[in-house]
Amino acid sequence: MKIVLTIAGSDPSGGAGIQQDLRTIESLGCYGASVITALTTQNTLGVQSVMPVPADVVKSQLEAVLSDLDVKAIKIGQIPSADVAHAIAETLSHHLTPITHHPIILDPVMISTSGRRLMSEDAIDVVVSELFPLCTLITPNIPEMETLSGLSGFNAGNYNLLIKGGHAEGSEMADRLCLANGTERVYATEKIESANLHGTGCALSSAIASSLALGYSLEEAVARGKDYVTKAIRGGRDLGVGHGNGPIFYKRIDNNE
Repeated sequence: MKIVLTIAGSDPSGGAGIQQDLRTIESLGCYGASVITALTTQNTLGVQSVMPVPADVVKSQLEAVLSDLDVKAIKIGQIPSADVAHAIAETLSHHLTPITHHPIILDPVMISTSGRRLMSEDAIDVVVSELFPLCTLITPNIPEMETLSGLSGFNAGNYNLLIKGGHAEGSEMADRLCLANGTERVYATEKIESANLHGTGCALSSAIASSLALGYSLEEAVARGKDYVTKAIRGGRDLGVGHGNGPIFYKRIDNNE
């Protein structure tokens, strides 16, 4: 079984973060391992608080996983501080050589839907300078892409980017894949009306990482990730979990769905 590692924050309500990542990874037939970067207090009504895990503890978790498990792909989500970002970059660089043999998908989670900052401002610079060069794909939404574009050290043309279109107006969900080689592809689906969209970004990046671990090309993996999230949005429309922005939910049929 292919092992996929998620490095992210914890969501006690189960809709996003590590919990959503592991559910997605296992729904796609892979084995999920995890390294927790932050403990959040949140539910479907929003994020109330964030407690970063100390950088040395994040590093020791990573060391424990990478020294023992044959990890085939990695998803990175919430990085709360510059120290944690540096610890992740340093540890991955040490263990994964050459880095291209281990696909890394980074979802640059900066601010929650409820407006709570999930990544410190100084962490953004470290993520861009130390982690982005290690990544196979970076998956910002439109507000995150706007933030990145305003940074002096960020050159979009140096990276493979999947710019998620969920924040755009209109009846279509269009995600744009922009590869560093100049290739572009748009993945468009009809926008599904739902009050339950918690965890979409986590699920997408985890589904892409899982698909890469299974041997799919990057473009195929993005298509599979997009399909997974579309089905999960449909599956979560009437789920009835919580009193706010409820989670998406993928109704697993078999390992190939």
